[in-house]
Amino acid sequence: MADRFDAGMKTRRSVLGDAHVDRAEAAKTDFDEPFQTFITEGAWGSVWSRPHFTKRERSIVTLALLAASGNFEEIAMHVRATANTGASKEDLIETMLHVAVYCGVPKANHAIKIIKATYAEMEEATG
Repeated sequence: MADRFDAGMKTRRSVLGDAHVDRAEAAKTDFDEPFQTFITEGAWGSVWSRPHFTKRERSIVTLALLAASGNFEEIAMHVRATANTGASKEDLIETMLHVAVYCGVPKANHAIKIIKATYAEMEEATG
């Protein structure tokens, strides 16, 4: 499992950035350490580290699934990650159109609001 954790941490850092991961690691407590290890090994070390999909494709799929399932709280984080994965604004527009057709306009609409706000924050931060 150490290899899966190390691979997961490497992938997690490459997608989310060192600053985000460092903040998450600094906030980790004894209570959530098992969960943090689980997502590092499982999500990042197993799924995100697989070779078939590119990181761009995984970003697109992840954002579609978050929106489609109504799990909006992680959308902004994954939009910020597109700066590292290569998923473009056009990719996310197409993704949300698919979400609207297959999972509902209200979910896509809410996700689009979050995506737009996140892009605005990112553009403001870079000046």
